[in-house]
Amino acid sequence: MAVEIRSLTGDDLKETLDDLARLRISVFRDWPYLYEGSLDYEAGYLERYARSENAVIVGAYDGGKLVGAATGEPLGGELAAFRTPLEARGYAPANIFYLAESVLDPVYRGMGIGHRFFDEREAHAKRLGFTQAVFCAVIRPGDHPMKPAQYRPLDAFWRKRGYGKLDGVIVRFPWIDIGDRLETEKPMQVWTRSLQSDPPARG
Repeated sequence: MAVEIRSLTGDDLKETLDDLARLRISVFRDWPYLYEGSLDYEAGYLERYARSENAVIVGAYDGGKLVGAATGEPLGGELAAFRTPLEARGYAPANIFYLAESVLDPVYRGMGIGHRFFDEREAHAKRLGFTQAVFCAVIRPGDHPMKPAQYRPLDAFWRKRGYGKLDGVIVRFPWIDIGDRLETEKPMQVWTRSLQSDPPARG
């Protein structure tokens, strides 16, 4: 199965936002996000990438179809919910590149695409002069009734990439869970690593 990885900026990024919206809605319905998405909501949420000249979408394509994508932009251009917990701990947004969503059709998992998503976004951030990368991971109760029995968290993968949790730095962001009518805030753990050294060798 041949998958092409493309780093998209500028007009190419803007032209991909509709496809990204549909992919987010599909993939994020699964655990742990349980996201009851809509195209109207997605249009507003993703619009900030169109405004950011330094944003990037790393797309995975099977033929002409977008089957996976990972996004990123300077933290200074991100929503206040993502910036404020870091600023409160003394972190300077001017130094930090925010790695936002990463979504991949389940059919294409286990092919190394997740590593490429990190490789390409980190390389983009380094070219722009950023020295630190961060991302957020949703926190769900271990006994949540919708948690799949076979679910394996991605903590080990992220640690192999050189990321670690920022203790006590939690982002809170609202969305509608599947089956709910109203948004509720979800806690999200912040992870980070320095971009001034290469990630650990894959093994």
